[in-house]
Amino acid sequence: MVGITKGEVLPLDRFERAILIALQVDGRVSNQDLARQVGLSPSACWRRVRALEHAGVIQRYTAILDPKMVGIGETVFAHVSMARHSKSSSVEFAELMRQQPEVMECFFTTGAADIMLRVATPSVAAYDHFLENVIFNAPGVSQVHSDFALRQIKFETALPL
Repeated sequence: MVGITKGEVLPLDRFERAILIALQVDGRVSNQDLARQVGLSPSACWRRVRALEHAGVIQRYTAILDPKMVGIGETVFAHVSMARHSKSSSVEFAELMRQQPEVMECFFTTGAADIMLRVATPSVAAYDHFLENVIFNAPGVSQVHSDFALRQIKFETALPL
């Protein structure tokens, strides 16, 4: 881990891989329990976790909420086509999407649309409001196609290491 720059692909040893797998299952596990799970001393485990954090492999620790229990009933996949393809319009659109709490994910894509968004809203009406007031007012947007999720079949946050 020493000398690794953020953003580089890291060669992970078996301990680092085991640490990452365990933390993806339970980010609140104590260092003592994590060390026991991966077969390291607590101090060696702590150093490796800190190194993974410092290198940017572990970006943050978070809670995963049940969307329905907090009033977020709709997941919408919005496929956005841009009228012009320029660096400035892409940067401007990306920055606008970063500021929208409803936008859970935003990707520049290949295919029929230029951008795909995963949007979480309380209702169809709330999505309509987001579409009218944010997306349709964004510079360079020429077309939007929206797909509403009927039900979720799989949701996973752990990367397959």
